[in-house]
Amino acid sequence: MNQRAIISVFVWAMLSTALQAADYPDRAVRVIVTFPAGGGTDIVARMVIQKLAERMGGSFVIDNRGGAGGTIGTELLAKAPPDGYTIGVVSGSHTINPSLYKKLPFDSVRDFAPVAMLVTGPGLLVVHPSLPARTVRELITLARAQHGGLLYASAGNGTPPHLAAELFKLMTNTQIGHVPYKGNAQAMTDLIAGQTAMSFPTITSALPHVQTAKLRALGVTSAKRVGALPNIPAIAETVAGYDGSAWYGVMAPAGTPGAIVTRLHGELMAALRTPELKDKLVAQGLEPALYTPEEFSALIVSELAKWAKVVAAAGVKNE
Repeated sequence: MNQRAIISVFVWAMLSTALQAADYPDRAVRVIVTFPAGGGTDIVARMVIQKLAERMGGSFVIDNRGGAGGTIGTELLAKAPPDGYTIGVVSGSHTINPSLYKKLPFDSVRDFAPVAMLVTGPGLLVVHPSLPARTVRELITLARAQHGGLLYASAGNGTPPHLAAELFKLMTNTQIGHVPYKGNAQAMTDLIAGQTAMSFPTITSALPHVQTAKLRALGVTSAKRVGALPNIPAIAETVAGYDGSAWYGVMAPAGTPGAIVTRLHGELMAALRTPELKDKLVAQGLEPALYTPEEFSALIVSELAKWAKVVAAAGVKNE
């Protein structure tokens, strides 16, 4: 094939892909949500995907495939046809699981095309009111003095509240003991009862107890303060570089046409900018994240390295 023919084939392929993206979607798009209905990933997915469907005028069908910390749904996404008609909503567990499990049936970077980072979901460092610490600095001083005597509750091994606490422990050189529970509700109940001293739950689950003075909030786990709680400092204001936020994003199988990824990204960013959706997210303690696909990809790589270090230090493994 001569050079002119090669160029013609290339141009035709580019035009064909662009036309395909312009007509997309012309049938239902399956949206795999990697956690069960009712959880944080599902709540974010349903709010954002509804707005996406309104904007694009197509049918986007939520398919909850929870289990094994999100790995079951993620495997389905990785092995789906890369045609734009299967996309997925994943959480920060996507970058934690490779360190928790000995072997996964997919590669968290190679097998996916990042489409759009949607939101970050900061946690909230809360303590029992009886604890004589009213700031993050005072808590660090107290923890160092007690040499492991302070106990923190989590929603279970390998969960975001657990690893946010372990990151805090690692970055502050403190010894705080871990008490894992089978879910966040039980962890909150025992913390309020004074069975443990502190926790790093989601803002949504902790805020009602802070408002009724059953718990005291010391800091948010994001790098900066959040719109829902402007008077609560970020832990990073005391512990430079700390960021234990959860995040949620849209990914597609590797090989999905670039034009479709670009179109989806643009529509998702436009949806996140609408006042209606933005207000709903902020009310849930979530912060819209307007990342490019390249920035989202870079975040995934950096988060994989960060959580690998934390998991190794904590000695956590899920089989």
